[in-house]
Amino acid sequence: MASIKQFGVDLGIYGSLAHPETIIELANFSEQAGFDSIWLADHIVFPAEIKSKYPYSAKGDFPAPLTEPLMEPIATMGVLVGATRSIKIGTAVLIIPYRNPILLSRMLITMDQFSGGRIILGAGVGWLREEFEVMETYNFEKRGKVTDEYIEIFKRLSEGGEVSFKGQTYEFPRIHSVPGSRQNPHPPILIGGIANPALRRVVRHGDGWLAVALDSQRMIERLDTLKKLCDEKQRKFEELELVYKIFINPGEPKEGPFGGREIGTGSEQQIIDDLKSALDAGFTKVIVRYRGDNAKEQANQMEKFADKIIPKL
Repeated sequence: MASIKQFGVDLGIYGSLAHPETIIELANFSEQAGFDSIWLADHIVFPAEIKSKYPYSAKGDFPAPLTEPLMEPIATMGVLVGATRSIKIGTAVLIIPYRNPILLSRMLITMDQFSGGRIILGAGVGWLREEFEVMETYNFEKRGKVTDEYIEIFKRLSEGGEVSFKGQTYEFPRIHSVPGSRQNPHPPILIGGIANPALRRVVRHGDGWLAVALDSQRMIERLDTLKKLCDEKQRKFEELELVYKIFINPGEPKEGPFGGREIGTGSEQQIIDDLKSALDAGFTKVIVRYRGDNAKEQANQMEKFADKIIPKL
């Protein structure tokens, strides 16, 4: 039987339920119910005109109207550090190239200190070219290299002390990073993404992998690929934290990004089977987000998930 400590809750900081009181209420419920962690996705602004295709939907459509509320995750994380006491707080995932690496690192380190070591960095390269352009980030096409170097900067600053860095996309002279993070040598880093470059990044830079959208067959294939990549680089696969993020949408099944039914949609039994598939495949943690537009129904669904769904897994 699964334990509630194997599950985290995505608080939904974009979409119709992205209101401060709703987010804090769901965070407090998650902590009181005994969930392991709460999670925040990352967007800063939604451009009015978008041609980029969302990679995790059947037709490339973003799963929420772009005119609905959007909360910035780092600022929200700071609020949640003060609003909670023991639950872990993570990003699923933070788009690393969006923010200056030194400023981002020092903000995360500060929150890790204030929270008593509860911060988890889920890191991704991003997909929304138009948002990159609005933010005037480094070249969109080089976002993978930027992410690699910014993660390395985060690790070095988290260790604390005197730090310098010289890379292809960023460099700085010796600086003092005091204090370092509460967690030693740094907060856990989960690499998000399902393509091979993301899996290679897990092996090079990550403490774990954060997957999304995969059906049961693709879960196994991607995990096998990750194992092979670990073997090639002499990295111990068993040391990786394997986390799967699922969007819960009870009701009529929806088409998924790979054809067939989208994971997390359909009947209660279908959703239970999806969760079992993730756990049976080898994922050690599952992050759940309820996809809906009614705060009361969200609360009901999450209570049901904690009290009735998890005991069936």
